[in-house]
Amino acid sequence: MTIWWLLPAVAGVSLFMTGALRRYALARSLMDIPNARSSHSVPTPRGGGVAIVLAFLAALPVLAIANMLPWAVMWGLLGAGAGVAVIGFLDDHGHIPARWRLLGHFAGAIWALFWLGGLPPLSLFGMSLDLGWLGHGLAAVYLVWLLNLYNFMDGIDGIASVEAICVCLGGALLYAMLGFAGSVQPTAWVMPMLLAAAVAGFLYWNFPPARIFMGDAGSGFLGIALGVLSLQAAWVAPELLWSWLIMLGVFVLDATWTLMRRLLRGDKVYEAHRSHAYQYASRQFGKHLPVTLAVLGINLFWLLPIAIWVGLGGLDGLLGLLVAYLPLVVLAVKFKAGERE
Repeated sequence: MTIWWLLPAVAGVSLFMTGALRRYALARSLMDIPNARSSHSVPTPRGGGVAIVLAFLAALPVLAIANMLPWAVMWGLLGAGAGVAVIGFLDDHGHIPARWRLLGHFAGAIWALFWLGGLPPLSLFGMSLDLGWLGHGLAAVYLVWLLNLYNFMDGIDGIASVEAICVCLGGALLYAMLGFAGSVQPTAWVMPMLLAAAVAGFLYWNFPPARIFMGDAGSGFLGIALGVLSLQAAWVAPELLWSWLIMLGVFVLDATWTLMRRLLRGDKVYEAHRSHAYQYASRQFGKHLPVTLAVLGINLFWLLPIAIWVGLGGLDGLLGLLVAYLPLVVLAVKFKAGERE
């Protein structure tokens, strides 16, 4: 069964569905109104990320039926992704207390880990390290943190979409290279490419200046979907988990650095703010486009080559992660990540 028709189909569904959601949001006045904590200045419809969710999840059973995706991975991603997206959708349309959102997020993470088999053994300096139940607990925290940090980082036009597309294309490229060498299933690259296609359809509407925002449904879904894909990759080849963490570096470093500084200062970390490095940078440049393009450049010309080096076994994963993240730490300090305004 050929799957080439599926990629443009998913992108097309996402593209047209985002346009329909924009009209729906305008008709229902589902608008993101600028305030002191915002990084935008014009009221903008929100909730367009639902198109990414529906377009991608609808394609998963097709891959499973075609034996291009294990059924266990399909059920894990379908259940966790849909659950997190519903929580985000309800929060976009009203308000869900943080503790209930967090409970739902952990439920989604546990569901995904049940189907994946938990955290696989880690590759560390040439050794295989199995953390057992501790590892499964850490994997749940990892998934919940990734979906929440993705929500935190979805603050300027196009940045969350560009990040997801870059990470997915990098993951697909690694699968393709390993598949060519006979190390993995030749069609393993298809699933990350499908997610990239779904996000690309939405990006048409979200590219600076954005005509619709992703909303919590889309950002939370992308966070947990990328997390699940990274853990699945680790089951295929342990070193690939390091590669995915490297490719996610811009978001992981900025969000984690900012959170730690706010925690140490005693701030209420669940309150909205605009003290991430990318937010300071967008205010310094006066618009969103230069920052979004800078993220694109960092991903393609710095993080991706190191991720490939690690994924192909040329560099230890932890060492590669430290090398990749060091310049990101410098940028976080330069752009005052976590500093009080």
